[in-house]
Amino acid sequence: MKEGINFVKKMETIELIQTLSTANGVSGFEEEVVKIYKETCQEIGEMSTDGMKNLYIQRKENQGNRRIVQLDAHSDEVGLIVQAILPNGMLRFLTVGGWVANNLSAQKVRVRNRQKKYITGVVTSIPPHFLSESERKKPLSVQDLLIDVGAKSKKEVEEIYGIAIGSPIVPDVECKFDEKRGLFLGKAFDCRIGCACMADVLDELKGEELPFDVVATLSSQEEVGLRGATVAANKVKSDLAIVFEGCPADDLSKESFMIQSAMGKGPMLRHFDVSMITSPEFQEYALEVAKKLNIPVQVSVRSGGGTNGAAIQKATGSPTIVIAIPVRYAHTHHGMVEYQDYLYAKELALGILRKLSNEEITTLIQPV
Repeated sequence: MKEGINFVKKMETIELIQTLSTANGVSGFEEEVVKIYKETCQEIGEMSTDGMKNLYIQRKENQGNRRIVQLDAHSDEVGLIVQAILPNGMLRFLTVGGWVANNLSAQKVRVRNRQKKYITGVVTSIPPHFLSESERKKPLSVQDLLIDVGAKSKKEVEEIYGIAIGSPIVPDVECKFDEKRGLFLGKAFDCRIGCACMADVLDELKGEELPFDVVATLSSQEEVGLRGATVAANKVKSDLAIVFEGCPADDLSKESFMIQSAMGKGPMLRHFDVSMITSPEFQEYALEVAKKLNIPVQVSVRSGGGTNGAAIQKATGSPTIVIAIPVRYAHTHHGMVEYQDYLYAKELALGILRKLSNEEITTLIQPV
């Protein structure tokens, strides 16, 4: 019987990850993701939203007069936005979030029109037949690229396709799961894999009494400056925070001794990045939980990057950790995630939440 329940749960989890990955939700236009999340978490407790499209979830078991542990994941994905429509019907665009131009050329995209319908397009590329040797070697820039939706004029784009300046654009990719290898292939795993993990954790905790309140935030606009999380953190005013993320895997791009977020080796907990210094005490607490539960984890010190953890820390001073699931080829059309890494991240978050006591929270927020 238990095996049957576990199988159903696994199928539900896989479907949720695929649905969230495939959903359209470039920064500022996250409503589709929020809608999916509301449906997924409707039994968790009371939900509310704000003008930033942040979603707040209060567990039914919360009492309202206790310490608060905030869980957070960001709903937005990197994408593009229409900047101008050329006379010949081509679309000039700007990037929303971090992109490399070479990862955009010749890729399919979806452009949302004024009726909120998505139109398929292709990021332009020049066939090799028409390139000189010097042109082939020239570095590609976003300014060199346009989007072709098949229109022949600006009038057609505006009146027939309904596309306008400011229309959001996302990669046109449907998430797939390879059961044999336990791999997901899809877009937006930064941070939809974290979104799914947070929802899964909330679901596992249904009906459990904890000595503190848990407030989950599905926050917007992380990819353009942690904007939603800044608003959410000021509203929640947490005592501790756990941020769920999809972090770039580095196992194919670093020397072996520098690999700190390999796919297939468990979640990554960062000590440091350019946006925040993780609470050393909370980090050590999480690593001890992982050790006791035999959960493989990786740790990192990053020269770049940044997460909502920084916004929460700055707003509240809350000790914060980031549980990140490695994603190969993050910020491209086609990311790759190992299902087992997701499960380890979920197990670690549950282990921390189930072990935490009020006394331990007090120690963490008053380390000196």
